[in-house]
Amino acid sequence: MYDLRRVALLGVFAAAATPAFAQDTAPPAPVTVTGAVTLATDYRLRGVSQSDKDGAIQGGLTIAHQSGVYVGAWGSNLSGWGTFGGSNMELDLIGGYKHKLADNATLDVGLTWYMYPGGASKTDYAEGFAKLSGTTGPATLTASVFYAPSQQALGKWYRTGADAAAGVYTDAGDKEDNLYLTGDGAVAIAGTPLTAKAHIGHSWGNDGLGPNATSAAPTGDYWDWSLGADATYKNLTLNVSYVDTDITRRSAAYLQPSFSHGQDGTGSIADGTIVASLTAAF
Repeated sequence: MYDLRRVALLGVFAAAATPAFAQDTAPPAPVTVTGAVTLATDYRLRGVSQSDKDGAIQGGLTIAHQSGVYVGAWGSNLSGWGTFGGSNMELDLIGGYKHKLADNATLDVGLTWYMYPGGASKTDYAEGFAKLSGTTGPATLTASVFYAPSQQALGKWYRTGADAAAGVYTDAGDKEDNLYLTGDGAVAIAGTPLTAKAHIGHSWGNDGLGPNATSAAPTGDYWDWSLGADATYKNLTLNVSYVDTDITRRSAAYLQPSFSHGQDGTGSIADGTIVASLTAAF
């Protein structure tokens, strides 16, 4: 992420009685544009694979104003559990506001609109968020809340994966909400390009399947977590993390065959795995 600045060097007057002027730096541009492209071995959303445990290509762009207001877009390919009624893409539109509470604390509030172009109807939904971040020494801690109010995309249209496979709605048009709380930590390791990272989150939502035969909160109530590290070189960041949930195959059996690798009903897309990603920022 780069903040573009113009630097002007004032000339030094030759008159002996006139002092030399110091270098003057212009203020930052009122609007900045940043982005990133990522290659990942798996797309895990809150611990659950959205790419059927296959690789993903992702990218995002953010336009930010110096007032703190920003808008952005982010996208990724999907597969398997994430097909969302036929869509092979997730496109998120994001708007928010960042406010510096102190030199070491920032509040970020906004709204994300999750879209699945080309997928079944009633699959797009909106989710608000608030994130409070603080730094102390080399450590950065972030507490976040994500809340999606009642919407059809989050409803319990199918009670089981078998209902979904048969295409039989058990409660078409149902609306449910979803709550997700997280804690994240990052610690820069002095003298190295490494940053250790940890995440834990808890979801509360419906324990069935929505109109796209998926759910934003599989099993309705579960934990997810990850441990890993970033290695940064110039504008490149390599991340390697272990990602897992407490969703057991037994607790998710009623979601089969939807909740499985290849939708064959024999595996899980929420078991522990190592995910690697390479991000290029610009």
